[in-house]
Amino acid sequence: MPTQCSRDLFGYEGVEGRRVVAAFDGGKVTSDAGALLLGATDRTISLVRRFAACFVDGRAQAQVEHSVATMVAQRVFGIALGYEDLIDHDQLRHDPVLATLAGKLRARRKGCAPLAGKSTLNRLEHAPSGPSRYHKIDHDPAAIEDLFVALFLDSHTTAPRQIILDLDATDDPLHGHQEGRFFHGYYDCYCYLPLYVFCGKHLLAAKLRRSNIDASAGAKDEVERIVGQIRARWPRVEILLRADSGFAREELMAWCEAHGVDYVFGLARNERLVSAIAAGLAVAKAENLAQGGPARRFADFFWRTLDSWSRSRRVVAKAEHLAKGSNPRFVVTSLPAAAIDARSLYEAVYCARGEVENRIKEQQLDLFADRTSAATMRAHQLRLWFASFAYVLLDALRRIGLRHTQFATATCGTIRLKLLKIGAQVRTSVRRIKVAMASACPYQTEYHLAYLYLKRAAF
Repeated sequence: MPTQCSRDLFGYEGVEGRRVVAAFDGGKVTSDAGALLLGATDRTISLVRRFAACFVDGRAQAQVEHSVATMVAQRVFGIALGYEDLIDHDQLRHDPVLATLAGKLRARRKGCAPLAGKSTLNRLEHAPSGPSRYHKIDHDPAAIEDLFVALFLDSHTTAPRQIILDLDATDDPLHGHQEGRFFHGYYDCYCYLPLYVFCGKHLLAAKLRRSNIDASAGAKDEVERIVGQIRARWPRVEILLRADSGFAREELMAWCEAHGVDYVFGLARNERLVSAIAAGLAVAKAENLAQGGPARRFADFFWRTLDSWSRSRRVVAKAEHLAKGSNPRFVVTSLPAAAIDARSLYEAVYCARGEVENRIKEQQLDLFADRTSAATMRAHQLRLWFASFAYVLLDALRRIGLRHTQFATATCGTIRLKLLKIGAQVRTSVRRIKVAMASACPYQTEYHLAYLYLKRAAF
């Protein structure tokens, strides 16, 4: 008798005389059971509820199947779990764990899925300027921006003595004719130029900008807003801004000096700066030739541009000579020499700014912050915020639930792969929802610790 075949049944090489077949017929089975930790994290920091409150729903509520809160939760959790496209939700709207996280297990209308599909979510993300006939959900950009800082402030039980705010710009490539499209010579592509502000691993701002601007454009306004919100809660905290040479601009430095904010910025080298450390470079070159390894000297002096700076400022220089030649580097700072010496300022303070680039990589590589398939900048900004809040959620899980585990410093992508992508069978009864996770999961200890830490933090 011939073997009965089905296009939905997959046959593989047998094992010990047994046929191996597979099909997508497991019923209520999920591959994202570990995401329940995200739900516990969200309950600890109240991210989704506060984010949803930044939207205005102009729909007739009696006819609404999917609330704004449910859609916001669905989108943030979805991105955190690795589903970057709205089309993914045409299947995910039936996922029992995602429905549990969103707080909606069944649809009110007959024939509807518990969660929203791509078309409904698109009405949330399309982000037109003000409600229209077909898009009646609007959002408040100022409230969303303030929420990032509020979540950062709420993560501290007491005010720290000092905080360092890292500023950086990066490219967000464009592959179509989107609004605000410009070619950027440095990145060699059409792109946006978003501005990020971090404090350690805390994300404080993600501002989408056109790329035909200076890297520091708008930075003063963002810093003024963030510093004002921080000082309203922590009036005595010492604040230090840190950034590369793209932010060493008179407007930003003058604002810092007028408002009691310190800074350390990279300073682009020029002939005048290099000639000021010529003696140090000569000594470093001689040491390099004598020892055969890198040699460096540090210089500390006051310097002023010919016309763009309003005053002389402290400049720290690294006079370094490598096998490939001289490598002079400069930073400008408001910190006095009495507070910190030149070498410590450069090596311990300024060089640490490289860590912010790892956080931006998490945003773009793990959380799809560079998705730019919409038509308008307003829609792209909202998408960037969804990705950014997914990062905030995963970072809170890392900070609160995983702080004493091997994943305490893991990337968002690693946390997702190791702890969130767990297969499970979901059994729903009248009284409970049982998520039976894979018994062979190798990270059960870390999962258990994360659960306990999150449960303790919720009280």
